[in-house]
Amino acid sequence: MKAIFFEQHGEIDTLKYADLPQPQPKPGEALIRVRAVALNHLDIWVRKGWKGLRVEMPHITGSDIAGEVVAVNSPGSTWTPGARVIVNPGIITVEDEWTRKGEDSLSPGYTIIGEHIRGGLAEYVCVPVTNLYTLPSSVSFEEGAAPLLVGLTCWRMLFRRAQLRAGETVLVVGAGGGVNSLSILLAKAAGANVIALSSADKIDKAARLGASAVINYTQQPEWGAEVLKLTKGRGVDVVIDNVGAKTMPQSLRAVARGGRIVTVGNTKGYELLLDNRLLFTKQVSLLGSTMGSRQDFIEAMEFIFQHKITPPIDTIAPLSEGIKMIKRLEDGQQFGKIVLTP
Repeated sequence: MKAIFFEQHGEIDTLKYADLPQPQPKPGEALIRVRAVALNHLDIWVRKGWKGLRVEMPHITGSDIAGEVVAVNSPGSTWTPGARVIVNPGIITVEDEWTRKGEDSLSPGYTIIGEHIRGGLAEYVCVPVTNLYTLPSSVSFEEGAAPLLVGLTCWRMLFRRAQLRAGETVLVVGAGGGVNSLSILLAKAAGANVIALSSADKIDKAARLGASAVINYTQQPEWGAEVLKLTKGRGVDVVIDNVGAKTMPQSLRAVARGGRIVTVGNTKGYELLLDNRLLFTKQVSLLGSTMGSRQDFIEAMEFIFQHKITPPIDTIAPLSEGIKMIKRLEDGQQFGKIVLTP
């Protein structure tokens, strides 16, 4: 089968588009013919590697998989060949105190397709049958792949961790990435008011997603003050800051008293320097979040399909052009998701 893979960690020149043996489903697994797979920054981070990461080489990334069931190695399973499916990217590998509480992503045994095990940047992939979810016939494979990892991540971040409620105001720091663009759509659909930060070339796109106000952070580096002006000095109830070191000080200024700042990433640095006085005098909650539980995934997909939410798709390209598309993602040229079709 054709696949995009690497045999050692490193920069983009370590990626190859070539043939690998087609996988065979182990007990409890299904073989999926990949019809669409969306890219994430996770693909880049896994390729570069980090201390403690251990993956089988050659490694295939790709967490957002939509396709068709080819074969099932699970007696009693109701899944049949030809079924249109999407795949929950989070896998429960052990039962422990966290999984029993329904907090799967807090378990040390929680793994991610494309990170810890081989993913979907290929023509075929094997996944646990428990991670399959029906793709509605009204949704294309490309549209089905786009909201998976980011949808799970956003749902937990917004509604489990930050407890966002209708009528509240949320600030999304950056609008071009998959998580942030989908956060705007989900928050708006849930009845929240959304303010977004964006570069000049993405302002109109952020507004079309549903942001009531968009701040050009390149022209207003002290954008925390602009947020306060827009909210008549109050600040926002929730800040979504996945940028990190570069933006967190301004996020702390922009959040309201008693507000929440939630983060699932650090695209511009992980070592934070904060004014602790603002943290405690405003009684701000600083929340971390990542991925989510099986129930989070089900609720997120039901909400997305019910509300007919389609994450913005920047580009749809064949898998053969995947390395070029990964470079586009790495350079930050995209707005929304990049989807590959094997």
